[in-house]
Amino acid sequence: MDNPILSLKGLPPFSKIKPEHIQPAIEQLLNEGRKQIQQLLDNNGDYSWQNLAQPLEELDDRISRAWSPVAHMHSVVNSDALHDAYSACLPLLSNYNTEVAQNPQLCEAFKQLEARGDQLTAPQRKIIANTLRDFRLSGIDLPPEDRERYKLIVQALSQLANEFSQNLLDATDGWKLQITDETRLAGLPESARNLARQAAEQADMDGWLIKLEFPYYLPVMSYADDRELRREVYSAYVTRASDEGPNAGEWDNGPIMEQILSLRHEMARLLGFDNYAEYSLTTKMAVDTDQVIRFLHDLAERSLPMAKKEISALRAFAKQQNGLDNLEAWDITYYSEKLRQHQYAISQEDIKPYFPEDRVISGMFDTVNRLFGITIRQIEGIDSWHPDVRFFEIRDNDNTLRGQFYLDLYAREKKRGGAWMDDCICRRSDSSGVQHPVAYLVCNFTPPIGDDPALLTHDEVQTLFHEFGHGLHHMLTQIDYPSIAGISGVAWDAVELPSQFLENWCWQREALDLFAAHYQTGEKIPDELFDKMIAAKNFQSGMQMVRQLEFSLFDFRMHREYDPEGEANIYALLDEVRQQVAVINPPSFNRFPHSFGHIFAGGYAAGYYSYKWAEVLSSDAFSLFEENGIFDAKTGERFLCAILEQGGSKEPMELFIAFRGREPTIDALLRHSGISA
Repeated sequence: MDNPILSLKGLPPFSKIKPEHIQPAIEQLLNEGRKQIQQLLDNNGDYSWQNLAQPLEELDDRISRAWSPVAHMHSVVNSDALHDAYSACLPLLSNYNTEVAQNPQLCEAFKQLEARGDQLTAPQRKIIANTLRDFRLSGIDLPPEDRERYKLIVQALSQLANEFSQNLLDATDGWKLQITDETRLAGLPESARNLARQAAEQADMDGWLIKLEFPYYLPVMSYADDRELRREVYSAYVTRASDEGPNAGEWDNGPIMEQILSLRHEMARLLGFDNYAEYSLTTKMAVDTDQVIRFLHDLAERSLPMAKKEISALRAFAKQQNGLDNLEAWDITYYSEKLRQHQYAISQEDIKPYFPEDRVISGMFDTVNRLFGITIRQIEGIDSWHPDVRFFEIRDNDNTLRGQFYLDLYAREKKRGGAWMDDCICRRSDSSGVQHPVAYLVCNFTPPIGDDPALLTHDEVQTLFHEFGHGLHHMLTQIDYPSIAGISGVAWDAVELPSQFLENWCWQREALDLFAAHYQTGEKIPDELFDKMIAAKNFQSGMQMVRQLEFSLFDFRMHREYDPEGEANIYALLDEVRQQVAVINPPSFNRFPHSFGHIFAGGYAAGYYSYKWAEVLSSDAFSLFEENGIFDAKTGERFLCAILEQGGSKEPMELFIAFRGREPTIDALLRHSGISA
């Protein structure tokens, strides 16, 4: 049988991809790529967009389309065989990409194209500028021995990130707690108990099974009256993949983290930067590292007074309710939930019956239909990686296909935690027609239990809207070149704009009435309950803000201040950051950085601040809808045309001004967070 990974027409054949197919297919594609590049360069120096850049865009897209389903399956249906095949391909891809990026003949060819700028379109000029920048960032100008060292560093970083993720996945799957005494579950909602019972039954065990996936972890921390149970589950969760906790040392990411930091710093220095944070900003909106630090400290100064009041109120409440003198880390979420109910008579459990998954999805589609004039429908019979996965297509008012996406909502073993959107296929257009973009949308929600549908918390509804915002950015692009279509080529600290922007509709009565209805009675959210939701919207928003600023400052300073001659004490720096901006000091055994995949295994290294940076953009963008009407079609069309359709074809500030008519201000973010009037 032909290798299915090489069958690149149409959607990926997930069910036919076998681990043994992967490495030979990737090797074949990369070798074909090398030959094609050399053939393109053997053109007597007469380079044009059509005979150089366009074929390279198509070549990169072909490799990306082959690798995408493999990388995706590694995240959502992992296995030992798949992991081995995936890991074997990482150095192959790393070597190929570095070879291309350090090819001096190819670099000179692009310089010739740059000189012909008057013959190129604006998107083509942007691609060439990005490509020449990337040549420089790949060490094209370094002496041979340094270029080789750069290549080894990139390869090592790829492998280390993979090991980090695998350790975290194994550590999450590697801890379970069987409970046979139901009294230990006192306080837990019925839905959480049923999920734990269902997990035990699936594992052929008696009683209830508590795991570390978020749908199990969060209810225990929020509702379990048994303080010792909360402590036990908390301790297991915050020590995953570390030298502490019940599985101490078994999947320890500590040495990997130190190697990653060292290699990132060495790479940045090789390329002429003082540190990795400085290097990372070459592809971001922020001008320099001082601007990022000032931005984060400014937000901290505005947020800390509120956060300090909130934690004091929480301590006083715990003391009043249970005589608790010391509020421990495993008490924070529990007493916060009780305080929320005390102040606003509302909890996530009260809201869940109004958010059955199917209605939420349908309402989300209605929301974007009103905003952007697009229609979404499910397509049956599409091959996927798991029976729970669904497939949808997006069409515009002219019934033109704009994009398609897979939706994988539920938590399960061998699936990476968290929620994300990733590209399966990028938009590309040539003489043969348009290749429509396809996205993966992945969450880790509680699956249906018994005969009931999956019921989402309001936080999960926001998560779904967030990831769908990323998906729209990818799928609604009208840019025809994969390297700057959708989210590709977008400055990393602007990429969260569409996702955070779409979350705002989760708080609008007019939008909620499209989908929020009781799963049994069909009743819409009562006015009294909605009013409580709005009143509680900014509950502990100061604490939430400084928590994100803690992560952002830790990440950025760790990469900016790394000293290769000193001792890489990650936790000393984290403690210093906490003393500056945090109001909660976790126990000494807490090993949060060991599971901080965003920066050690994702794309957010020296860039976690992007969430807050982009939130300024998204809040300010939404404020125009507040002025004109949350479903104002003209404003929606402006956002579609200026932001969603443009991809990375222009600088994000230029696109934002095209939409908003001015540069962003911080006022809307502070107002939406309840930090200022």
